[in-house]
Amino acid sequence: MTDLNGIIPHFFTTLLMTVRDVLPIAIIIFGFQLAVLRRPVTNWPRVALGFVYVIVGLSFFLLGLELALFPLGESMAAQLTAMDFLFDSGEGIPEQIPWTQYYWVYIFAAAIGFSTTIAEPSLIAVAIKANQVSGDTISVNGLRVAVALGVAVGIALGSYRIVAGDPLHYYILAGYCVVVVQTYFAPKMIVPLAYDSGGVTTSTVTVPIVTALGLGLASTVPGRNPMLDGFGLIAFASLFPMITVMGYAQLSARQAKRRDENAL
Repeated sequence: MTDLNGIIPHFFTTLLMTVRDVLPIAIIIFGFQLAVLRRPVTNWPRVALGFVYVIVGLSFFLLGLELALFPLGESMAAQLTAMDFLFDSGEGIPEQIPWTQYYWVYIFAAAIGFSTTIAEPSLIAVAIKANQVSGDTISVNGLRVAVALGVAVGIALGSYRIVAGDPLHYYILAGYCVVVVQTYFAPKMIVPLAYDSGGVTTSTVTVPIVTALGLGLASTVPGRNPMLDGFGLIAFASLFPMITVMGYAQLSARQAKRRDENAL
């Protein structure tokens, strides 16, 4: 009951903050509608109810992040890097722990990256629109899986970077070099979608869990600084989906070309 009494005031505080954040958006939209377009808002009650849903939903979502997702991500990182988990009882702990000892961290990072991306609402919306515009050429599930695999690889590699302590910019520069080369060879129709796919992954579901994972790792791995090493996983989550989506398009184009050649 004590926790409930503490959560309710916190929810209303979050609700007021959400109203404050959403208010400028409403002012701009309705300002342009009424002052620039000079037309009344159609379905005014429905629009107003929609804004109420957005505000209440965002408030519950932010509260859920604070109460569940952030603590869970940090606690998982702490448990996966704990000495009693990495080493059996009685086993000697070396002064410098090799990066290979953290293999469960990489597996967990890849799994959480894949699962959160598959569940990402913004990616689902983009995949459905891409399928409609392409006339079913681009598969909804194919695009989602390609993006999710990219995030999985990116988050796992980013977790390795935190464990190893390597500079972030080396990975990002190398990754974008690959993207530039792929952009030249990939089918032109997929390039803009691939670039957008890197952006939609960094949304409501993926970002909180990945950020909590990165901060948790940097806080528990010896010698790491949460401020310097804890952030940067989101950059991997944005970069690698571009690589996998263009790779998926290149493989699909090759398979289609082979089918045409065999048909002849």
